[in-house]
Amino acid sequence: MGVKEILSRSTVATYGRKIKSLPREVILNPSLLVSSLMYAATAVPLTWDQGSASTVASLAGFQDHFGVSSGSDAGAVRNIVSLVYLGDAAGAALSFFINDRIGRLWSFRLYSAVWIIGQLVSMFSPGLAGLYAARIISGLGIGALGVTGPISIVEIAPTEIRGLLTAWYSVSMTVGLMVSTFCVYGVELHIESSRLQYQVVWLAPCVFMFLWVVASFFLCESPRWLIMSDQHEKAVESLVRLRCLQADHPLLHEEIQSITESIRSENETSEFGQGSSFKIVGCIKETFTVPSNLRRVQQALILYAFPQLSGGNSITNYFIPILQVLGLAGSSTRNLFLNGMYAMSKFFFAIFTSFFFIDALGRRNSLFLGISIQMISDLYLGIYLKFQQENGASHAAGEAALASIFLHAFGYTIGLLTLPYVFGGELWPNRIRSFGAALSSTFHWLFHYAMTFGLPSLLSRTDNWGAFIFFAAWCVVALLYVYLLVPEIAGCSVEEIERIFSGPWISASKMPWKRDSPSLLEGQDSDDGLDQKNTETIPVTKQGGII
Repeated sequence: MGVKEILSRSTVATYGRKIKSLPREVILNPSLLVSSLMYAATAVPLTWDQGSASTVASLAGFQDHFGVSSGSDAGAVRNIVSLVYLGDAAGAALSFFINDRIGRLWSFRLYSAVWIIGQLVSMFSPGLAGLYAARIISGLGIGALGVTGPISIVEIAPTEIRGLLTAWYSVSMTVGLMVSTFCVYGVELHIESSRLQYQVVWLAPCVFMFLWVVASFFLCESPRWLIMSDQHEKAVESLVRLRCLQADHPLLHEEIQSITESIRSENETSEFGQGSSFKIVGCIKETFTVPSNLRRVQQALILYAFPQLSGGNSITNYFIPILQVLGLAGSSTRNLFLNGMYAMSKFFFAIFTSFFFIDALGRRNSLFLGISIQMISDLYLGIYLKFQQENGASHAAGEAALASIFLHAFGYTIGLLTLPYVFGGELWPNRIRSFGAALSSTFHWLFHYAMTFGLPSLLSRTDNWGAFIFFAAWCVVALLYVYLLVPEIAGCSVEEIERIFSGPWISASKMPWKRDSPSLLEGQDSDDGLDQKNTETIPVTKQGGII
């Protein structure tokens, strides 16, 4: 096999051929891109909170009003930072009862409103008790938005760029993190010590999300949810807008037929019958008794646990206290500036990752690369701290430790920051997608709360350096898990993923385009897709209706 042939069979080359095979208007489609941006914006409340919750405690106005002694003491800000995650977990769990009943757009509007109310309560809270209650209210909105955002992007995105568009959720996360930290930095520089300092920080994102709520009335509902709700004509109309194609275009006709047949097949093969996707007991039984769905459960939960165990979110939530632990902290202004630069670096890393890794390099390879970088960074930070405590460390070693924090952010963004949200949205069948996403997100927030609350104790009981060795050890476990149990699903339609998860659990090394059939390589239908000979044709009128 020559070099040219090897390159032509590479993941990047296959991805390029698939993109070229799509009509230009499908990719450069304002309705698709703006709708995806709106759903991706559901990440902003989460990371705005992450970026501001710990740093806002450094503001003199906040400390004076709420009686917090130091914004750089991890123990002092622990409750303020971590309590919101309990609300996140509750919001994620409760979203299951709402998402499939009122649709993706109205869910987005409702959850945004709940979060805005929580922010307003925080702004005018008279003391810590009111602030804690407001944090839980905000968490209800954040957790529910974290469920509906990724699954909505998956449901409206073309298969070929599904990973790219879903990765925008992570890009929005880094945008929120970056802007919030610089907002706190700017407030400290330009607003005198008063309640107005932290009120500006908490009000600014509310304006942003309110504008998106207004924009949502002009954007597209998920075609898959519309078909599940027996609104077929509206589903076709929505897909026409999302693909910018005529209703009788073969690609659009094929996609509508594939979605409809997939949902109908799921209803027919399920023992819970038509329409049971809205029934709690039916969803629970189907999720935990069907082997392919049980495999999805374990993968979603574990991939949400690894980001916490690898130290990715811990460094973000406690960036300034960790600078103190490493002996790299300075004045309050310098610390806030470094925190802002850390958030900015994650923003650019996320953009780079979304375009060049998730779909082009593949899910598994992105995880391998990202986790390996995190592991190396964690090891260096742990070794550096050990030597610093025993013999002291040189200035150059300290600068390298600071660089390792940023390198850690790069690895985290490539792998465990982005991929769980991509997997969490695209893993699930149509019938249980909302329940599966709510389940995994609930676990994610509870685990996030536990790690965020427990990090100060972990640092103190392991002499600080042991915590980073702990993170590195979990990175090794994560690499082994990805190698054995995480399948490659880049390039597979939502309907095709079912075949992969119905096979052996330890079959991850076989990528879809490396199987016996070359059809995916050539951009044709494979045996993982629908059997066109046995699929009932669903005629579509030029006006967008189904005959």
